[in-house]
Amino acid sequence: MLELITAPRAPKELKKEGFIPAVFYGAKTPSTPVFIPFIEFKKVFTQSGEMATIALKTEAGIKNVLVQAVQRDPVKSTITHVDFYVVEKGQKVHVAIPLNFIGEAPATKTGGVLVKAAHELMVEGESHNLPHTIDIDVSVLTSGASTITVKDIALPKGVTLYHVNEEEVIASISAQSEENLDEVVEVDLSAIEVEKKGKKEEEGEGEAVAA
Repeated sequence: MLELITAPRAPKELKKEGFIPAVFYGAKTPSTPVFIPFIEFKKVFTQSGEMATIALKTEAGIKNVLVQAVQRDPVKSTITHVDFYVVEKGQKVHVAIPLNFIGEAPATKTGGVLVKAAHELMVEGESHNLPHTIDIDVSVLTSGASTITVKDIALPKGVTLYHVNEEEVIASISAQSEENLDEVVEVDLSAIEVEKKGKKEEEGEGEAVAA
């Protein structure tokens, strides 16, 4: 499990060199302000995102948490505050897990186009069971009639779908457009020039009459 050490923070204290203001809270844990080291948090967050459990070392002991929210400066995009949600032992949480498409769809070799209809999947489970990503192997898409639906996805043990239709399509093959976008359309430039010249002469005659 990833670990992150905290430093105590007074309720109205907002700055500490090299640290980010944060807060952790949960169903049985009161809201507690802390500081977390900036560099260490960036490393941990890169690995965990908002799905993996982090062991937050605090004055009150180790708290197993998930990243609930990350606030950023609207101009510099630097992290300005982090919210952690304390997960109690045995508590299930629901999160959106990113889908990772792997392999190559054979149908694309015969003119089909791979369509990715979803990029994440809502699941429920204890935080330590939640995967960082869910792999979707598109090599099963062998023809234009092939599809991958939610029910085709193998979830890790202890993880279940959360308010998701099992018939929802995750990936499919679309037929290639009959129109050849690379086809060069021949244009009669001489006809265009004649048409432009005719319009100019008509405009000139109109001006002369108005005069």
